[in-house]
Amino acid sequence: MYDDCDNTGLKKELRTKLQDISENISHLMEGLENESYCMLSEFDQIGGRFAEIESLAAGFYLRCYLASFTNRYRELALAVKHLSARRHGALAVIERSDPVDLFVTPGVKIDAELTHSLLESIFIPGSPLHDGAAIIRGDKIHSAASVLPLSEQGARSGKEGTRHRAARGMSERCDALVIVVSEETGKSSFAMEGKLYPFSTPV
Repeated sequence: MYDDCDNTGLKKELRTKLQDISENISHLMEGLENESYCMLSEFDQIGGRFAEIESLAAGFYLRCYLASFTNRYRELALAVKHLSARRHGALAVIERSDPVDLFVTPGVKIDAELTHSLLESIFIPGSPLHDGAAIIRGDKIHSAASVLPLSEQGARSGKEGTRHRAARGMSERCDALVIVVSEETGKSSFAMEGKLYPFSTPV
């Protein structure tokens, strides 16, 4: 499935970032001998770097997971990047092997080629379509304003909003990959098999 995904560049970048973290940890180990040395800021930096590595790797695997199902990944990635920058909440289902129709309450039919500008326009705040999910099938936006099933994960804690629970819920029921952009933070994640993975889109 991932034969056409060359991860040579990813490995090189991850190796560099992990080496930097290793040096930070070595510095911390040396600091243990100094009672006046405060480590808190170092811990914060290391945590941030691990999160950056996770996001970088997730972005790479996202492209690989979708490679066999759409030729419009770059348009999709551009849309996510722009929506994240503007903090426009978004929810997009990319159909893979399993048909999604059984799990979706149909929205407004679009049936148009997937472009970043069209996908971004769907999620402009105040748009009649922005509250639901866009369904992407192959190289087209099949529909918008569709309603997805919600996951019970995160419901009791209240830590996840409706979009994130919908992303999880859809991915729990079929092999679709669901991308969600938070309107509160602008951060992007994708859901697969009921799990959420933060990612970045270096396009």
